[in-house]
Amino acid sequence: MPHYIALIHKDSDSSYGVSFPDLPGVVSAGDTIDEAMRHAAEVLAFAAEDWGGTRFPSPRTIDELRADATFREDTVDAVVAAVPFQFVAEAAQ
Repeated sequence: MPHYIALIHKDSDSSYGVSFPDLPGVVSAGDTIDEAMRHAAEVLAFAAEDWGGTRFPSPRTIDELRADATFREDTVDAVVAAVPFQFVAEAAQ
């Protein structure tokens, strides 16, 4: 099962925010880190469905991401997590 790397940020006066370096604009949040991770998996499936599945970017490996200077900067105050991606395409009718 593929995974997308997610960055989880938390300010003292906010919820846990989740973003995906490989999927700009795909974000999620939750009041707890567990809730944020559940929502992150759900938003991945929703984004893939919304984008049509075929145009959905493939996830980079953690080694590929670590070679990206922007990713390294973004991880300074973040928790890095792997979110499983489960996309089920609907059969054409």
